Amino acid sequence: MPYRTLSPERIIETAERLAERIEDRFPQAGLAKVGGELVKLARDINADIGTIDRPIIWLRATIGMIVLAGSAAFLWLVAAVLPGPGDVFAKQDIIPVVEAGINIAVLLGAGLFALVAIEERLKRKRAFGGLHGIRSLIHVIDMHQLTKDPITLTADFTPTGKSPRRVLGKAEMLRYLDYCSEMIAVTGKLAALYAQALNDVFVVEAVNDIENLGSNLSRKVWQKIALISGGRTKDRA
Repeated sequence: MPYRTLSPERIIETAERLAERIEDRFPQAGLAKVGGELVKLARDINADIGTIDRPIIWLRATIGMIVLAGSAAFLWLVAAVLPGPGDVFAKQDIIPVVEAGINIAVLLGAGLFALVAIEERLKRKRAFGGLHGIRSLIHVIDMHQLTKDPITLTADFTPTGKSPRRVLGKAEMLRYLDYCSEMIAVTGKLAALYAQALNDVFVVEAVNDIENLGSNLSRKVWQKIALISGGRTKDRA
């Protein structure tokens, strides 16, 4: 259902449009290059999601062959220990047979569970790799907004010789910070794609951590926007 699930294609379109807007307004800024990286990351994650959604055929085939081989070995063992038509089978002889059968069944079940869990671990590892890239990009976005300080727009601000170069006026800084907030929001949706594709508690926790990180950093950005919009600053333009 289109309105109950996130669409990777729509998120890519949003990232592309955002990167184009940043490029149009700030063509020489490093934030434009970060926007391009966001688009590349969105495309990579879309490919990742497609891989995670598909079953690992070779692994499942291997598990199937192992199950068949184990079942055949179990049946052969049962047939080997059971008495023939003319053999005498005492009641006390059935206890070792039952115990051996239970032990083999338990071992086969544990082995099957471990093999099935391999697919989940492989997909989880792939998801963690993508989430690590998202987390790194969020910090890169935060670094770009770090020096965009509203105090530099106040009338009594005096830069020092070591102060960063200030070229943005009030309106431009507002747009710059707003773009940063939008980019952080897109990274949160990219992270949510992994939780949507893989119902794994560890992946969901990692996605929640990334969303909390993005929310905290976005809150700092909007605090700056509120200060600039509050009338305490001046426009350099």
